[in-house]
Amino acid sequence: MTSAKVLFGFHAVGVRLKTAPQSVIEVVFDASRRDARMRQFLDRAREAGVRLVEADAVRVAKLAGSHGHQGVAARVEPMVAAHSLDDLLDAVQDPPLLLVLDGVTDPHNLGACLRVADGAGAHAVIAPKDHAAGINATVAKVASGAAETVPYFMVTNLARTLGELKERNIWCIGTAGEAEKSIYQVEMKGPVALVLGAEGPGMRQLTRKTCDELVHIPMCGAVESLNVSVASGVCLYEARRQRLG
Repeated sequence: MTSAKVLFGFHAVGVRLKTAPQSVIEVVFDASRRDARMRQFLDRAREAGVRLVEADAVRVAKLAGSHGHQGVAARVEPMVAAHSLDDLLDAVQDPPLLLVLDGVTDPHNLGACLRVADGAGAHAVIAPKDHAAGINATVAKVASGAAETVPYFMVTNLARTLGELKERNIWCIGTAGEAEKSIYQVEMKGPVALVLGAEGPGMRQLTRKTCDELVHIPMCGAVESLNVSVASGVCLYEARRQRLG
């Protein structure tokens, strides 16, 4: 049990039930919640053959470490990463589309970025081991299952990794408010890594210097910047739009 991790919320637990039910040790649920969504979830869990444990909201919150659990938490075996970044890139058949996050330490932001990356079809999300959030129960909850489906690589030296991506002919495009070109003026049909920094400080200087090109997201109102997950969505979906065109 010591190696087990915790997932909570309908989406996060539901995706694990769908993709790897054998890794679910047990599902703990709030027995006082009897609405249709809970009934449907429990039916799915029973079909997957997992152990169900009745509890109250306090116990579920204690296991989840959060009150945003929706009445559901699960103990699960950690998923073993199937590939290194190099192995993943070797296996990708389409032009790679990567999201690189520099200095994103808020687990809610990371979870939202993973959700966007999954929706836009990004092949992986990359972040430095320092100055970055890791995958935890909060990230998994906010990601709505994407923490289970999107490879997340934490690298020792982000600038070196960007250099290795460039050696693979992956164009590294960083976002910066002062950049001359906008995200809508760059070609992203080929291999691309979109590099975004944390809200406020943005990318670190070395990361910025390592990028092949800098672009900005047009801002037409009073605010000066977007939340990093929203900015990730704008950039990734523009790349997806170009690839579908």
